[in-house]
Parts: sequence; structure tokens; C-alpha cells
Amino acid sequence: MAKVTKDMIIIDVLRMDPDCAQIFFKNGLHCIGCPSASGESIEEASAVHGLDPNKLIKELNDYFEA
Repeated sequence: MAKVTKDMIIIDVLRMDPDCAQIFFKNGLHCIGCPSASGESIEEASAVHGLDPNKLIKELNDYFEA
């Protein structure tokens, strides 16, 4: 099973399972299709959007574990 980390690039996580986009959307990251998603890590995007990256990572890892 893959483990999501805060240094992972958003598009790489989406490639693991495109349906995880719902978690990004739920957390206010609606720009997953923009160029930033191809270059920003989860930690960087979280900082820009004022999110807790650890919360997002937990939700993503819970999703992938299910």
C-alpha cells in the first residue's frame, strides 16, 4: 500500500487514484488541475491555502487504506 507524505507532489497522489480528488476538494484545494498541482507538494499547497498538511495527509492515507 502506498503511503502519502507531505513532500509528495499533488499530481503524483492523484495518479495513484484519481478519485482521491474528492479529499483535496473537501479541504479547499480546488486547483488540482492547474499547473501548480504538477509542481507543488502537499505541504506547499497547504501553506498557500492555510491548511494543516497533517490533517490532509491523514485523510488521504485513510482513504488509501480503505
